[in-house]
Amino acid sequence: MEISGIISAIVIGIIIGVLGRLVVPGRQRIGILWTIAVGIVAALIGSALANAFDVSDTNGVDWIEWLIQIGLAALGVAALDRSKAGRR
Repeated sequence: MEISGIISAIVIGIIIGVLGRLVVPGRQRIGILWTIAVGIVAALIGSALANAFDVSDTNGVDWIEWLIQIGLAALGVAALDRSKAGRR
């Protein structure tokens, strides 16, 4: 992977993480770095799932891929928030 691909993954991960966090209702007790990390992982897994279902390369904006990634990020943010809440 080239440096531009890594930078793109980070930027997309930030966007996906923030959108996933907005989908989860209430206040989350995780920091921005965890949100970015969840977003990057969700973007990578979501792209793999979109490729598996053959919906990753459509005409125009890949809305289905984005929805998969945002849904995974929301699940990740909620799961991480829940695990942090259990420790307190």
